[in-house]
Amino acid sequence: MKPPATAKWRGYVRIAVRGKHTEQLINELYTQEISIWDISRLGEDQVSMMLMLPDFFRLRPLLRRTGCRVHVLERYGLPFSLRQLSKRSFFASGLLLFLLGLYMLSSLVWTIEVKGNERIHTEQILEAAKKEGVFPFQWSFRLKKMDEISKEIHAQLPDATWIGVSKQGTKIMIHVVESAVPDSKKLVNPRNLVAKVDAVVTQIIASQGKAVVRPNTRVKKGNVLISGIIGSTDMPRIVPAQGTVKGLVWHEYNISVPFLTKEKTFTGAYKERQYIQLGDRRLQVSGYGGIEFANYEIIEEEEQAGVSRIKLPIKWVHEKIMEVAEVAKERSEDEAVRVGLEQAHADIAAKYGGDSRIVTEKILHQKADNGKVNLKVLFEVEQSIAVEQPIVSAPEDLRQGD
Repeated sequence: MKPPATAKWRGYVRIAVRGKHTEQLINELYTQEISIWDISRLGEDQVSMMLMLPDFFRLRPLLRRTGCRVHVLERYGLPFSLRQLSKRSFFASGLLLFLLGLYMLSSLVWTIEVKGNERIHTEQILEAAKKEGVFPFQWSFRLKKMDEISKEIHAQLPDATWIGVSKQGTKIMIHVVESAVPDSKKLVNPRNLVAKVDAVVTQIIASQGKAVVRPNTRVKKGNVLISGIIGSTDMPRIVPAQGTVKGLVWHEYNISVPFLTKEKTFTGAYKERQYIQLGDRRLQVSGYGGIEFANYEIIEEEEQAGVSRIKLPIKWVHEKIMEVAEVAKERSEDEAVRVGLEQAHADIAAKYGGDSRIVTEKILHQKADNGKVNLKVLFEVEQSIAVEQPIVSAPEDLRQGD
C-alpha cells in the first residue's frame, strides 16, 4: 500500500511491533481502516510498519487486545521537523518569518509563461505584458481584469489572432494564437538522385523524375538512380528528381568486448534529507550532517503546497541519498558476442536510419584473447542509398520544369 498523499504534512512514523499476535494486530488495523504501509518482518515475533501520526495514538486499545508492544523506530514529516526546529532558536525564528511572509508571497506574480507562439518572439509578448503591468513580483491586487489585459496585449501584437490571459495561483499564463501565413513554395533546383554507396537496388520509387535502374541492379557510388531529365527526346525538360531508393549494402565491423564488466548497484544504505523550498531557496529541516558514502545517487521528490486549486510558491522537498557500489561481473564468451552484436545493431540504426534493416549477418572471425573477445562481422543491410546531385550543366535545348 502506498502512503497517503498528506503523509509528509501530517507526519508519520515507522514502528516495531513485538508479540505473539502481530498478524492479529495487522488485521485489526485494517478492520479499523487505519492506513499502514511498508510492512516487513524483523523476526519471528516482530514486524515493522509505517502509519500516520494521528493513527499512532489509536493503537493503545488494539495493543491491549492483542498483547503486543510497540516501539517507535523513526519519525518523518512536518510535525517532527517543526518540533526539531523549535529546539533551534535561529531556525525557529526564521521559520516564523517565513510563515508570516507566506501570505504576502502568495499574492505576488512569480512566473509568466507564454504558450502557442512560434513566429512572435516570447520577449516581444513579455514586453507587451509588462506595459500592462504584468511582470514577475507584481502584486496580484494591482493587476487589471484578465479580459482587459488580453485586449491591451492583443492591440500591441498585430501578428496575433487571439490573446488569452489567465491567472493560476502565482503564475500568469499567456496563450497566443498566431495569424495564419500562407506557406511559401520552396524552390528546389534541378537535380538527379545518385547512389551514395556501392549497392544492389532492392526498391526504387520515383515520385518525380525518371527511374533509370531496376531492382536487383548492382550500382556503384555516383551512378544515377532517378534522373531529373524527363520528357521526349525532342522536348526534354529538367526537374528536381524525387523518390525513394533502397539497396543492399555491406558493412564490415571490427568489435571488441571485454569479459569483465562493472555494474552499478544500490547497497541498500541510504540517508534522507527534507527541505522547505521557497522559490530557489531551501531551508533544511532534517537529515543534518555530512554524507558518509563515497559513491551515491540522490533521488529527489517534490510536493507542491496549495490551497484548493491555488498553488503556493512553497514546496516540501524530500531527498533520498542512496549509496551505490560497482560490482564486477564476468561475462561468458557467448554473452560478450551477444553484447557486441547488439552494439553493432544500434550503430547501424543510428548511422543509416531507423528504416534500415539488417538482412544477414556473418561472423567472419572470432577470437578470445587478453580478457576480451574480438569479432569481425559482415552485415548485409537494406538502407536508403540515394543522395541529391545538382544538374549543374544541361544542353541548351532543355527547359526547366515546375
